[in-house]
Amino acid sequence: MLSKVLRTSALILVAIVVTGNSLRAQSVDISAVNPATHTLTITLKGTLGPVLSGSDPLGLDGKKGTVTVLASESLSPTKHTATSATYTLPPGAIKVTAGSNKFTTKSPSKMIINLTSTADILTLMVVDTSTGLTVTDTTYLKAGSWTTAVLKHPGVFTPSPQTLMSATTANGPGCKVKYTIFGSTTVLGFHGTGSSSSTVDPVLPEEDLDLEQ
Repeated sequence: MLSKVLRTSALILVAIVVTGNSLRAQSVDISAVNPATHTLTITLKGTLGPVLSGSDPLGLDGKKGTVTVLASESLSPTKHTATSATYTLPPGAIKVTAGSNKFTTKSPSKMIINLTSTADILTLMVVDTSTGLTVTDTTYLKAGSWTTAVLKHPGVFTPSPQTLMSATTANGPGCKVKYTIFGSTTVLGFHGTGSSSSTVDPVLPEEDLDLEQ
């Protein structure tokens, strides 16, 4: 009788140990799963003008303009300081509409975020390789729109949306768009709204191997 009790106790102990190890293994697997990747969307929408410098060969003064940026929030800066970060975005990350001109980047572009005491400044530098058009879009957001976390990875700004005020001089503060084409450089003001949002990229289900048999 005693030996039977001992054998039963031993079996229970083995079951507990095996179950415990299995649970620990499961917890390790779960913790090893990477968090969902988020995609940041920034949209700048408004009106171009007035002309602050240059001859405006594309005739964009007074035209509507939209810039849309898509960036993975897992990106790390290619360059940074204590108050700024430069991110290199892949081809296709920025779409630009200015009057009747539309293009999507087909080469890497740059997104620079600079945090200052008077404004958080977003600068986008893009090139349309098909025409040779280069565009630098400078957007002044409210100071404190981003936390310092944006210097490590891209993220949303708040409040969103917020009003964008045009620069009054080519080199002064405020929102403006500089473009160069045909050897001519033009700077225009820009006013409108800026917004940002973040979405979780969909996780595709793993293939069911049983279905292929």
